[in-house]
Amino acid sequence: MEIGIIIDEEYEPNFDPDWLEKVVRRVLELEKAPPNAEMGLVITSGEEVGTLSLEYLKDGETHDVLTFAFNTGTPKDKDFVLPPDGLLHLGEVIISYPQAAIQAGEQKHPVRTEVVILAIHGILHLLGYDHAEPDDEQKMRGRESEVLKIIIGEFA
Repeated sequence: MEIGIIIDEEYEPNFDPDWLEKVVRRVLELEKAPPNAEMGLVITSGEEVGTLSLEYLKDGETHDVLTFAFNTGTPKDKDFVLPPDGLLHLGEVIISYPQAAIQAGEQKHPVRTEVVILAIHGILHLLGYDHAEPDDEQKMRGRESEVLKIIIGEFA
């Protein structure tokens, strides 16, 4: 698996990129993502997330995490073709550090924990989970909780 981690300079002191990569890799492993999967995780400002939200989602809402799935097909789809590099490009998960900090304060846990929660949420979106319908939301939230317990147990 290939995982790219980008942390805006002002937030770099708060995170170890190697630790974040291990967390992301473990989430992908728990979800049985193929070994040729590739994705990126970005921790950035609320302004940057707002700009992306306005440009791509056409809304002005405050978001804690945005997910841009590059690949809506799966290897099982008959028309699905892997790119020439042989990687399954899942997409990008973009996390607003300031929003994560606000939510961490509200939930009374470390910002690091909130970033993990948001990363799990985004990765599940990349892998096809959704929460638009109540049944789907229940399934996704349940899986988020299961994965979070494992991650906290292994990386706390």
